[in-house]
Amino acid sequence: MYGILVDVTRCTGCEKCVDACIKANNSNYEKAQIDSVAARDGLSANRLSSIIKLENGHFARKSCMHCLEPSCVSACLVGSLTKTPEGAVVYDPSKCIGCRYCMLACPFHIPRYEWDSTHPYVMKCAMCIDRIQDGKLPACVEACPEQAMIFGHRDELLKKARRRIAANPEKYINHVWGEREFGGTAVMYISDVDLGKLDWPKVPASAIPELTEPLISKTPVIAMSVMGGILSINWIIGRRMKLAAERRSQAENLEPEVKKDQDDEQ
Repeated sequence: MYGILVDVTRCTGCEKCVDACIKANNSNYEKAQIDSVAARDGLSANRLSSIIKLENGHFARKSCMHCLEPSCVSACLVGSLTKTPEGAVVYDPSKCIGCRYCMLACPFHIPRYEWDSTHPYVMKCAMCIDRIQDGKLPACVEACPEQAMIFGHRDELLKKARRRIAANPEKYINHVWGEREFGGTAVMYISDVDLGKLDWPKVPASAIPELTEPLISKTPVIAMSVMGGILSINWIIGRRMKLAAERRSQAENLEPEVKKDQDDEQ
């Protein structure tokens, strides 16, 4: 399984990785530039990665973390999101029903919706899966002039991260973000500042699907039960209305006969 190691100490905030991402995904560049200001974290359906300014003039790239046990995949009812053997979490728009459960389930708040499209999709980084399968580097990694991002096998990246921290204990916080959080992620960080601004919630190391799957698995049953109740009530109301209409019709038909009998008696 592949992954990306981001070294925050090397990032200068040049955004060349962001530009490469926009180009690789054939996104609308003008809209992406507008979204960089409009969106709180710079992410949008046209901008699948962004650079976040941290404290003391530090910068860090933000995009999909490609969780080892992705909650977005667990939450999707139709299988439009899948985890590939390469490590990337990818999206199939042909299966998407637009429920946006993936957006609610993601602990990093990554997936974005095409709100201004007549045929909207959910958009997120796919780790340039096509390039990886062709033996190339992800566009962002290839574009970084400072080599702040390294692509490789996740196990090897973890070893490299630990070596850098051990060799420079005064330079790095002794932690690899993404090693265990949420069950582990394919994109990992080492840094000399806290990454709280990247929306790293304080949670246990367990994977989110352990919490979401029991709820999501019950959603169709609950929905069908509610729908069955609504249909039953609708049938009862309709039946009563039909019977009432039949009684009114019978009463109206009896009135002329009663009047005729009264006239004959006279």
